[in-house]
Amino acid sequence: MSVPVVLVAGLHGAARAAVVDRLLREHPGALAIHHDLRQITGGLVVRTVRDADVVREQVAVRLEHGCVACTVGLDLIPQLLRYASQAPLLVVDLWDSVEPKSVAEVVGHPEADAELRLTGVLTALDAELMPTDICRGERLAEIGKQAAVGDERYLAEVLAHQIEYATVLVVPDTMPAPLPPVDEDDIELCREVLGHLTPMTPIVLPRDSLPVVTGPGLCVHELAARVDPASAQLPCMAHTPAVDTVVWHRTRPLHPGRFFDAMDDLATRSVRSRGRFWLANRPDRLLAWDAVAGIVSIEDTGPWLAALPESAWENIPPARRLAASLDWTPEHGDRVQHLVLTGPGLDQGEIHALLDACLLAPGEPMTAVDDPFADLLDLNAAG
Repeated sequence: MSVPVVLVAGLHGAARAAVVDRLLREHPGALAIHHDLRQITGGLVVRTVRDADVVREQVAVRLEHGCVACTVGLDLIPQLLRYASQAPLLVVDLWDSVEPKSVAEVVGHPEADAELRLTGVLTALDAELMPTDICRGERLAEIGKQAAVGDERYLAEVLAHQIEYATVLVVPDTMPAPLPPVDEDDIELCREVLGHLTPMTPIVLPRDSLPVVTGPGLCVHELAARVDPASAQLPCMAHTPAVDTVVWHRTRPLHPGRFFDAMDDLATRSVRSRGRFWLANRPDRLLAWDAVAGIVSIEDTGPWLAALPESAWENIPPARRLAASLDWTPEHGDRVQHLVLTGPGLDQGEIHALLDACLLAPGEPMTAVDDPFADLLDLNAAG
């Protein structure tokens, strides 16, 4: 019989500790494993194993290469297997800046040891810090939270990915008694922002019950499809008192020069934006847009389904085929402009006008111009 394993992620250490503590209290005999990565750039991590009452073990582990992948493969998995027969639940307390996707895909891999069963990916959030941190543009290295040598990621980028991959978002009360509980206005704003970013993900607030984390195993392929740019079901248009979400959906191609010139303006209008798009000079390539706190990432994720022979479709994951069918048109297939922007005070008319002006007009020739995206995209590497 496999033991359930739940991951608890989150940049906010106090919130994450509160969630881990609660899981240990509510599941007598459960164990939590945490790797402190503050010294990982020197190849050293500190592993702690604890239950609800005491620290069972605290050991410094030296790794040949200082990275999260080494920590997971060389130390976390062996420790999970070591304790699999001793606990009814294993909780992986992830270091602040670790994104749960990479760990989940190792723990929950279909070919992984049958003794382990990934049953939940929880992201813990501090109600007061989250709405501010999702706007912060500092690199992790600037604040001492890098997860490897040469970690160039940004704080807001990591926080967004932790939020969007989770199966449950938990906003605990991080104030120990006798201090007053978290401010209700902070909780409401946090809940509102999360409702825009991931409207389909359950949110657990301080007085709510935690979800069951000892059930059937999760499919890591389905988890990945939820955040894959080619298959992600993006948020819908929404307006609440403090936050707006604007959706731009078109089927005409983008003029590469005009869209490139509009990128900075587009990125800085919102706190978080993501989606998929296509350029007139790259009609076969599905391009992904990912921006947070004004930092933009453009990625070539491979061909549109319409660019593939039908004989190849049977090898495409079901979630990708479903997403393509929802956008399919006789003229363009699944090629689509689908961008979603979230932030305070967004003007839908202005955003639509900005992006519509970037579209190739009907009958407009695509003249030979320098490719402004050449330095951002590596089509040969993408396949």
